[in-house]
Amino acid sequence: MKLRKMILMLFFLLLAWIIIDINYPFKTDIGKIDAAETARLDGAMWKSYYEKKPIKLFMQSRKLLRSQFHMPFFRSCLVSYYAAKAAFVFKDGQNRNDYKKAMPYLVKYYNHINAVSKMPFDADTAAAAELEWWIIRRERVQHPPGEWEQWLAKTASVVYHKPADKFKDYARLRVEAMLLRDEKGDMITEDNWQKIDHLLRNAWLSFSKAVEE
Repeated sequence: MKLRKMILMLFFLLLAWIIIDINYPFKTDIGKIDAAETARLDGAMWKSYYEKKPIKLFMQSRKLLRSQFHMPFFRSCLVSYYAAKAAFVFKDGQNRNDYKKAMPYLVKYYNHINAVSKMPFDADTAAAAELEWWIIRRERVQHPPGEWEQWLAKTASVVYHKPADKFKDYARLRVEAMLLRDEKGDMITEDNWQKIDHLLRNAWLSFSKAVEE
């Protein structure tokens, strides 16, 4: 009986911790990032996505949110779930209607980022811009890489309140990394991934500089 009460008490303490962890208000400067670490985790998440490893992608996303946005443990788990869910719902899509099923998860993801940002932004607009560049990348016949760059820059512009033109180099380098990944397909090598990581590192360095200006 005492053991049951102790287990029940521990359960309610854990539940209270989770609720507080997810909901207590705090603010951070989401523009202050470690560009090298962000690039490393970005590349790792790309690899997990293409290798169809959602749990690994979830863990990498959680680490990114904790290290760069300073989210507490359970909140980072929840937000990472939304990010991974959006990615794999989209991955399984076959047309624009299917792709739009990822939108609710992207909106929740950006709403949580907005909630901790010292400078609020329109989460719905950011989520819509994010999904659009995912879609036009998939629909590459109708939408050349230049359009991908425009939507990438727009997404950053919405979140960080800077002109999209400031993110031009960031977007170009990230798209270059995407094109290399797409070109290699199933034949991609570790050397190719290292080149992608190098492009992503330069992209995030450019991003960090644009945000800080």
